[in-house]
Amino acid sequence: MGIRFNHSNSFITEHEYKYMENQIRIAHKMLHDRTAQGSEFTGWLDLSLHFDHDEYHRLLMKAEEIRNNADYLIVIGIGGSYLGARAVIEALNHSFYNLIEDDKRSAPKILFAGNNLSGKYLSDLFEIIKDKEVYVNVISKSGTTTEPAIAFRFFKKFMEDKYGKEGAKKRIIATTDKSRGSLKELANINGYETFVIPDDIGGRYSVLTPVGLLPIAVSNINTDEILKGAFQAEEIYTNENLFDNECYMYAASRQILNRKGKDIEILTNYEPSLSFVSEWWKQLYGESEGKDKKGIYPASVNFTTDLHSMGQWIQDGKRNIFETNLIIKELNKDLTIGYEDMDLDKLNYLSGKTVSYVNEKAFEGTLEAHVKGDVPNLVIELDRLDEYNMGSLIYFFEKACAISGYIQGINPFDQPGVEMYKKNMFKLLGKPE
Repeated sequence: MGIRFNHSNSFITEHEYKYMENQIRIAHKMLHDRTAQGSEFTGWLDLSLHFDHDEYHRLLMKAEEIRNNADYLIVIGIGGSYLGARAVIEALNHSFYNLIEDDKRSAPKILFAGNNLSGKYLSDLFEIIKDKEVYVNVISKSGTTTEPAIAFRFFKKFMEDKYGKEGAKKRIIATTDKSRGSLKELANINGYETFVIPDDIGGRYSVLTPVGLLPIAVSNINTDEILKGAFQAEEIYTNENLFDNECYMYAASRQILNRKGKDIEILTNYEPSLSFVSEWWKQLYGESEGKDKKGIYPASVNFTTDLHSMGQWIQDGKRNIFETNLIIKELNKDLTIGYEDMDLDKLNYLSGKTVSYVNEKAFEGTLEAHVKGDVPNLVIELDRLDEYNMGSLIYFFEKACAISGYIQGINPFDQPGVEMYKKNMFKLLGKPE
């Protein structure tokens, strides 16, 4: 695997890990035997065994059609219905993917809607695409989640006004429940092509299903390699022995630190393209663990940028935090710093060095400083940022989250608290019972 986990700066001793061995075995058995709460939503655990290859082939054909005929793909969804896809697309593509000239980009621009309730955002989006060729992928299990449902109502009208009902139905794709729900019913009535959100996989664990795979494939990322990395991770991380399973070591480290009063985990990265990986990770862990008045609060920072804002707090603030550093060992692009005769910026001592080398030393210096500041640090290192390792990382985080949740004594697959704001909002809006 291209993933390594390092806990040498965690302040955790070996005997503390040994105390966790039995808890890990129990959590492993609960997860794999599907005997614990939420087991009906663990289809992601062994996805390779029941992966629908026929649907996947159809998905790749649809992605090719979109690439050949669209200027824009609009992905409508919220939470797990868009974060995973956006994380992968932004991590693996050009940093300025949507700004590349059309004749130099092998896929349509991809924009996201239905993840907020901003009329300004939607109005601005329609201004951008009004004279362009557009496909829409609406993603919702039920079809009634407020944010994407409102957005899709507008986009359905936009597409029908632009292409007519017959033309619109060929350009609207619904990723939804296999047989029920209002979006599935609407798709049947209007003749939209549909892809299935499996019944046994919840939204925040769904990036390796059509929920994430279709938008990712449209952006011309190799989804075969993503799945290969995930499926091999699935095999490797089945070992119930804590010291032989780095995924479980990460889960155990989190719980040991939490029991020591470290109730905030900060995911740090040193590459701007990973910022939405952090957003996906925050939803995965926040929605999975934050219940029953328990849970580690997931936060994130983008270094070195945030060293000039949040760095002070992390270095000298309240000691209820630990950091998990997501580090990429090798990048596919880099620049070398040149030599200036006048050296007014005092950078000649770096001439001949790459920017990545400077970034690496920034990480090492920050790690040393924060550890001296009594902040436990964990490190997850990827050999390189590519499709295979991204698939592996997605599975690594998903399984560690499930194990961590069971160790805490919570169901990591439901989200009862999310319903409270909806109930209050619907009451204030006067929604009929």
